[in-house]
Amino acid sequence: MILSNAIFSFFKKLHSNNNRDWFLKHKPTFKSHESQVKIFGEELKNRLNKFDDIDSFKVFRIYRDVRFSKDKTPFKTHFGLTWHRIKPQFRGGYYLHISPGNNFLACGFWDPNPSDLKRIRQEFMYDAKEFKDIMKTPSFHSTWGELKGSELKTAPRGMDKNHPEIELIRKKQYIFSITYSNKEVCEIDFIDRVEEAIKKVQPFVNYMSEVLTTDENGESIL
Repeated sequence: MILSNAIFSFFKKLHSNNNRDWFLKHKPTFKSHESQVKIFGEELKNRLNKFDDIDSFKVFRIYRDVRFSKDKTPFKTHFGLTWHRIKPQFRGGYYLHISPGNNFLACGFWDPNPSDLKRIRQEFMYDAKEFKDIMKTPSFHSTWGELKGSELKTAPRGMDKNHPEIELIRKKQYIFSITYSNKEVCEIDFIDRVEEAIKKVQPFVNYMSEVLTTDENGESIL
């Protein structure tokens, strides 16, 4: 499945004409691009399920929620695709962002709930070696790079600010991402590259799944 460069042309025009009248006039073009992206996403879901456990795939709606935003433009100028793993056994998921000059694949935990975040931090306080070994694996690091995500300025409440793993413990998000050019997104092997990247991130999501489905004693909570 090849994604068309016309997707980027459409979003550039939408950026300059972000109003309901223009969008309504060009909605058939948008729906054509959206259909193409959905086919891409479903094909990737089928591929992922050969080595992963994907519950669902979706493309986020084009309409922006402007209720609490100063930016009142009604439409997004990107496609957001997400693949969710089957819960509660498998945690984490994958997100693909397609927008002119801002394309990326991301994996991880964007907004872990308080109990999940506490459990992850507990694990790192006890032993972070397995996680750090995953990050240092050459095939993983060369593809996904460094761990990203917002973090506290100091230690979480009740945790030692001098703990040797404080850099991991004070994280509020645990995210890896890969950027792509517009040209790369439209190449014939793009879906292959995304599939291979997700294969290489499996040790990370599987490690996190094990942590988040056990208590601090390593006993299953399922």
